[in-house]
Amino acid sequence: MAPHSRAKGPRKPPPPLDSATLDAIAVRYVERFQSSRARLLRLLNQKIRQRGWAEGEPPPDPEATADRMVALGYVNDAAFAEARARGLARRGMGAGRVRASLSAHGIDAETQGAVLEGHDPWGAALDFARRKRLGPFGPVLDDPKLKARQLGAFARAGHPQGLARRILAARSEDELEA
Repeated sequence: MAPHSRAKGPRKPPPPLDSATLDAIAVRYVERFQSSRARLLRLLNQKIRQRGWAEGEPPPDPEATADRMVALGYVNDAAFAEARARGLARRGMGAGRVRASLSAHGIDAETQGAVLEGHDPWGAALDFARRKRLGPFGPVLDDPKLKARQLGAFARAGHPQGLARRILAARSEDELEA
């Protein structure tokens, strides 16, 4: 005979949202995660769709909640973009990948441009090659299919094709520095 377990019936749906609960969700989210305004707004709209809105309450205004979080300094798109770009650059991601990530988080083109001004494409590509053991940092490869795969890895990381080909063609680290 199996041990006695509590039978779990269907879960009771969470109560509909009101303004105070929406604010609490926003504060809880920004205290746990660094976020952009657009990402916070996306979360708030998702919560409203999932839980609905309490009857008798004025209509939801997630824009106002997001604006309040920005005004309080809990959300700062420029700081978020800078931190995100630094983290991706540390992992050896190219400018294309950084730009795509920032766009996905709702960062405007002007802020992206300011963040990417100090981006070093050569240094990022070398860091990526070292991390992934590509080109002169890995075993010598004569198979064209493997070289194409390595070139694809550079492309997915957001590096220009010419830069990737130059690193992959090098036989040693000294040749790269020359």
